[in-house]
Amino acid sequence: MRTDEQGRYRHGIGYGLGAYGLWGLVPLYWPLLADAGPLEILAHRIVWSLVLAGLLLLVLRKRGWWRTIARPRTLGLLTLAAALIAVNWGVYIAAVNSGHVVEAALGYYINPILSVLLGVLVLHERLAIGQWIAVGLAGLAVIVLAADYGRPPWIALVLAASFATYGLLKKQVNSGALETLTVE
Repeated sequence: MRTDEQGRYRHGIGYGLGAYGLWGLVPLYWPLLADAGPLEILAHRIVWSLVLAGLLLLVLRKRGWWRTIARPRTLGLLTLAAALIAVNWGVYIAAVNSGHVVEAALGYYINPILSVLLGVLVLHERLAIGQWIAVGLAGLAVIVLAADYGRPPWIALVLAASFATYGLLKKQVNSGALETLTVE
């Protein structure tokens, strides 16, 4: 690996660890806002995300971005994506604030499995045998965890299905993350 590639690789690992570390701390934050209720917290997330995304579009001078998105099919997909991410965040906030942190975490463990399966079934992606084995082992782990849970993990299933489908829709839109976030 060349020196510049090594640096980018290290930065990527650092960014990934930082993102997952912050994501892991989020369940500590929502209970501090429990008096506001899940819908109010979600509404704030939507409004402040729009403000931040709008400011970033201005600062980065992303002109003409609307023309690439303002097609009926694209807007329809983004509307569905927005509904799914709202369900996902609303359920996640409510789950954490009602003490279902482990079930919420299980949902985000199930999510990549569903994302891979959607990629295979909908996008016709192909997996190598080693990848199928990895998906199978992860699926087996989910079955064991769900059986140990003692009841169907509905919160986990809603979180996993909504986020995996959201990801599929965003993949089909094939536009920039900032631009699509702004529309959502």
